Amino acid sequence: MAYFECLHEAKLIVDLMFEAGPQAMRKAISNTAEYGGYLAGETLVTEETRARMKDILSDIQSGAFAQKLMDDTARKSPHLDQLRERYHKPDLEAVGVRVRGLMPWLSPKR
Repeated sequence: MAYFECLHEAKLIVDLMFEAGPQAMRKAISNTAEYGGYLAGETLVTEETRARMKDILSDIQSGAFAQKLMDDTARKSPHLDQLRERYHKPDLEAVGVRVRGLMPWLSPKR
């Protein structure tokens, strides 16, 4: 159930925000979800996380991110391969296959 909520419901919410904006999304979700979103946002998005996001944006704008990617690519992507290995979650993928199998309206992508 958590897999479904995190991935499949997220698409519905993102599509709604894309089409009508964040305020329309807030009006469309339950009061519980809206309330929880505000409280969780206050907890997760702190001055520290804002500063880190600004650092990331600065790396993108300055070209530092692109340079790191190009350097890694020139070496046949060893860092990207390490990151793929670190974040690969076979158990989560197996759950996804099972959950998507229960939704015949989805077109198979794999």
